[in-house]
Amino acid sequence: MHDQRIALVTGSSRGIGKSIAVTLASLGYPVVITYCTNRVKAEETASLIIGNGGKALVVQMVVEDRSSVNAALQNVRLKWGKVAVLVNNAAIAQEKPFETITDADWDNMLNINLRGSFVCAQEVLPDMLKLGWGRIINITSIGGQWGGVNQIHYAVSKAGLIGLTRSLAKVYSSKGITTNAVAPGLVDTEMSAQEINTDAGKEKVKNIPIGRIGHLSEVSSAVAYLVSEDAAYITGQTINVNGGMYFG
Repeated sequence: MHDQRIALVTGSSRGIGKSIAVTLASLGYPVVITYCTNRVKAEETASLIIGNGGKALVVQMVVEDRSSVNAALQNVRLKWGKVAVLVNNAAIAQEKPFETITDADWDNMLNINLRGSFVCAQEVLPDMLKLGWGRIINITSIGGQWGGVNQIHYAVSKAGLIGLTRSLAKVYSSKGITTNAVAPGLVDTEMSAQEINTDAGKEKVKNIPIGRIGHLSEVSSAVAYLVSEDAAYITGQTINVNGGMYFG
């Protein structure tokens, strides 16, 4: 196990995180599945991976709590070894008009979506530096690129992730550690279902140049590529997986 590149995917009990974990495991990476509260769903993801011949380890990790992140990483190092791949996927969303967003809403959004990725990256970097190799992938969003309407605090948190991506790439790429972001558009997840089912959401789907919402596998495939040796010269980039909704 210790000579294999261990991948840790935050928030991987469901949705995009689950798809990424399953995809990386199918490529031979031992995958750490993390969850905040839903251990049952995390165990289901791990069982799926193990049933397909992969390796999975379930750990609880509250990404915005550094002591929780440290405890989880100590557990991983003890059982498996150093983390070589970090996918910062854990996030929340909240639909709210700007004037009704409270300080608590704002703080909670940025703590989980942005500070969580900062903490996880900071805590796994020593492993990657010792290995002389690493991949950090931040799952951002089209909202962080073109702004939000009913999720302004969400858009801000995801825009911040793009800044974190570029900055880490500048500092650590020369040490064999690349950092990139993947920015999905509308993807078929539980988190996006509420938005897609509104009148405004249906209108958004109609206006996607490809004519449909994205599949989970299309996001996880982009992550798998960025983690691979084929992508060794790609760093500091935001890869758009959005069906042509945004070209920037």
